[in-house]
Amino acid sequence: MPAKLVFGLKNGTSVQKELPDAEFKFFLGKKVNDHVKGDAFGYPGYEFEISGGSDYCGFPMRWDVPGFQRKQILAVKGVGLKMTAKGIKHRKTVCGNTIHPKIAQLNLKVVKEGSTPLAPPKAEGEAKPEAKEEKK
Repeated sequence: MPAKLVFGLKNGTSVQKELPDAEFKFFLGKKVNDHVKGDAFGYPGYEFEISGGSDYCGFPMRWDVPGFQRKQILAVKGVGLKMTAKGIKHRKTVCGNTIHPKIAQLNLKVVKEGSTPLAPPKAEGEAKPEAKEEKK
């Protein structure tokens, strides 16, 4: 199962690419907040920071949970939580901070840009999708 990489660019947009299993092996054992060079998986000149991800069931990775297994944590705020009221604690299932083969998506933040752009430039004449008319 190929993993998806989501690159967060400096201008606030993101680009999603699929990574084959052979190239994903480079990430195994790395942790959230680690810096990686893009040369190892096809992006020469780039440097990325692993900012998170999710496993095959959709549980988010959390930087402060060690290991690769899922844990049910009691938390007030942070990754995987919506604050409903101030100070209320929630029991949530999250994934550990170590990358393992069952990770389906990795979020990477661009720290240093390379010579080639990650996203292809948009064509000048590309039309925006038209807004649908409201029925009354």
